[in-house]
Amino acid sequence: MELGQLYQFVLLLVMIGMLVGASLVVLVNFGNATGVAGTVAATAIGNTTSAIATIPNTWLGIIVIIAVMAVIIVLIIRAFGGMSAGVSR
Repeated sequence: MELGQLYQFVLLLVMIGMLVGASLVVLVNFGNATGVAGTVAATAIGNTTSAIATIPNTWLGIIVIIAVMAVIIVLIIRAFGGMSAGVSR
């Protein structure tokens, strides 16, 4: 991945965030519109909403850090010309 292609990765992360947010809004509105309060379905919708809501707070940051670290490692390897230990080109 080159620095010129980095914007595509950033757009992918933004798209994933928007998709998670939109799915959370749709799920909450669906639960409110169906009127299934006090049933197993309401409990399932509540549990799913709680599980999805933790993604931006915990997992998305970890995914971004790992991706940035991978980009940095690739840039360092390319800067050294892909040399391996003890082998010169």
